[in-house]
Amino acid sequence: MNKFSTIFGAVLVMFTVACEGPQGPPGYDGLDGLDGLDGLDGIQGQVVEVEGVTFDYDAGSNLFSTLITFSDITDFEVFESDAVLVYRHDGVIDLSDGSTADAWSQLPQNFFLPEGTMQYVFAHTFVDLELFIDGNFDLSTLDSGFTDNQIFRIVFIPSEYATSSKLDTSKIENVMSALGIKEDKVLKLDLN
Repeated sequence: MNKFSTIFGAVLVMFTVACEGPQGPPGYDGLDGLDGLDGLDGIQGQVVEVEGVTFDYDAGSNLFSTLITFSDITDFEVFESDAVLVYRHDGVIDLSDGSTADAWSQLPQNFFLPEGTMQYVFAHTFVDLELFIDGNFDLSTLDSGFTDNQIFRIVFIPSEYATSSKLDTSKIENVMSALGIKEDKVLKLDLN
């Protein structure tokens, strides 16, 4: 056994010595990454506010809909695995300190009207987003306050971040804070 240990030690020393040599040139200094949350440096998302969204009615399906193509609203590359969230502007509310704030609701959003129930919903690909107004009554009678000049915020979240259990999507403020997006960084577009 002692002879085996000696031979093994000699082979190990020869291997270690064989790996040594002159030091090569220094490598390229990398760029400092962005400060992120919980090791998520470099994760980027984007928020786009689209104002002036007007829905078109289709009597055959009893739906209102509108199509928003991502390349028309942003140059941000959307991947098939990315999450897309949509929030509807409900108006401006007065706060107790005398200031005001925008109120946003995440889609799907339901309204219980005397005629029945209606709902804002959406479907998306990595190319576009289609917004719908669906309901259980004749939507052709729907008030134009629900269909004309609406404001939506579309939030693009990279898939690595969207799967995080720490992301609370119920309020747009939570999502923007988690992504590090300040109000002045929201891309605003008017379709009118």
